[in-house]
Amino acid sequence: MSDVAASRYAEALFQIGDEKGKMDQLAEELDVLKSIFVENEQLVSFLEHPRIDNDTKKQFIDDVFQAFSNEVVTTLDLLNKRHRIGNLPAIIDHFTHMVNDAKGIAEATVYTVRELSDSEKEQLENTFAKRFNKQAIKLNTVVDSSIIGGLKLRIGNTIYDGTISGKLKRIKRNIVTAD
Repeated sequence: MSDVAASRYAEALFQIGDEKGKMDQLAEELDVLKSIFVENEQLVSFLEHPRIDNDTKKQFIDDVFQAFSNEVVTTLDLLNKRHRIGNLPAIIDHFTHMVNDAKGIAEATVYTVRELSDSEKEQLENTFAKRFNKQAIKLNTVVDSSIIGGLKLRIGNTIYDGTISGKLKRIKRNIVTAD
C-alpha cells in the first residue's frame, strides 16, 4: 500500500476519533493492535491467505478483537475486505503522528552509550520541548556503543549530534578538506 493510502485510512480514523471524542481510546487500542500484528506474523499470514474466505476472516476478527472498540474492529474488517490488512502498522504510525501533532507532542530518538536515567530523560524532554515549541517530547532511547560518549538526538529530520564519534568525524573532515 502506498504511503498516501495509509495516511488516508489514518485520517479517516482520526476524524472519527475527533468527532466521537475517542481520540485517546483509539490511540491506545491502535498501539496495542500494532504490537499484536508486529509480534504475530502468522496472524497477518492468516488474514492475507487467499484460500481463506473473507467471511471466515471477518468472523475471526470479530471474535479475537471483540474487546476493542467498534471503530477499530470495523477498520480491521474494512482492511481485510480490501486486502490491506498487512499495512495496518503503517496506518497506525500515521494515526499516531496525527494525534501527536494535534496534541503538540513530538517524537524523538536519542542515541546514547548507556541507558539514560529517568531524570536525564525528563531533562532532555523538557529542553527540546521548549526548543521545538512543543507541549512535550516522547523519547525513544537507543543504546549505541559506537558513539563512544555524549548523545545524538533525532527529531523528525533534524539531528543534534553531541557524540564524541561525531566530533572526531568533523575534525577528520576539517583536516582532510584543509589540504
